Amino acid sequence: MLDSALQKRLRPLLAHAARSLVRLGIGADALSFIGFGIGMGAALSIALGHFLTGLGLLLLSRLFDGLDGAVARATTPTDRGGFLDITLDFLFYASIPLAFALADPAANALPAAVLLASFIGTGSSFLAFAIVAAQRDLHSTAFPNKSFYFLGGLTEATETIAAFAAMCLWPRWFPHIAYGFAALCAISTVLRIAWGYRRFR
Repeated sequence: MLDSALQKRLRPLLAHAARSLVRLGIGADALSFIGFGIGMGAALSIALGHFLTGLGLLLLSRLFDGLDGAVARATTPTDRGGFLDITLDFLFYASIPLAFALADPAANALPAAVLLASFIGTGSSFLAFAIVAAQRDLHSTAFPNKSFYFLGGLTEATETIAAFAAMCLWPRWFPHIAYGFAALCAISTVLRIAWGYRRFR
């Protein structure tokens, strides 16, 4: 819901940083792998109970996630890069609820499972729409620079990172935040299914 507006604000800053990275010979794929590695470090920190360290690493990993796309646009975007970016993103998003479950299985395992199940709904509806949109040669007006059709919703990347940050800041409230965000993800899934059902008649 907030991704488009936030990206418009951040795009000039990321583009400036991307030009410096390109001059240093750092490619988009390398940034994707670095960001993913930092994200896994965030998950490990959370699993070990170091929630503020996890939050810092989590935010740093998302910075790299923004930079890889900016570098790709400053050079030559590739299908391989787009595939790598979304695949590593989904793995990262799944790792954070799992980390909280490992940090306190008794309190967090069930809400983490519910949240991960809701991620299946948002992720599958998102990717299924992108596949059919590509077959029909449809393009997103909200996210024209993406490598495939980005379908919005209530729970996009910005909202997900905000929820993860809240979990790290108030880890005892993880179950409540997880259930609440899972409900929003369920609404996003229903809306995306309805939109796809109408759009692809």
